[in-house]
Amino acid sequence: MDTLAVTRRFDLTDAQWQVLEPLLPQPRRSGRPSLWSKRQLIDGIRWRVRTGAPWRDMPVVYASWAAAYALFRRWQRAGVWQGMLSALQAVPEAAGRITWDVSVDSTIARAHQHAAGARKRGVCSTSRRAVSLPNRLTTRSAGPAAG
Repeated sequence: MDTLAVTRRFDLTDAQWQVLEPLLPQPRRSGRPSLWSKRQLIDGIRWRVRTGAPWRDMPVVYASWAAAYALFRRWQRAGVWQGMLSALQAVPEAAGRITWDVSVDSTIARAHQHAAGARKRGVCSTSRRAVSLPNRLTTRSAGPAAG
């Protein structure tokens, strides 16, 4: 399949695909061709990463969720995604269009609520039973008898 009509708003355009396609790894094995093109699978992976939805909720217009997940994990383990990112960043970085300055404003860097203080007296024991102490106002057995 040479081109695939863009079916969704966030799918890769033909121009984007022409830049990305040469960076894809070449298949190592011959055999039965895939039911889905690499473009469909990558668009499905991009949909899943963008939405944060479970893999099983991926629309079938892209591919089966199992095929997209298998490709995603295989390329993740092989470092293909990192290689594509580095290659795509190399050209604008060489032209000076990417600056790597990072600034962190400490007013928005927050610690977790449990990071407010350390444990007191060593290890906290959650299995201790609560003990109620007698209240002086309700137990006046030492005073004079009413009478």
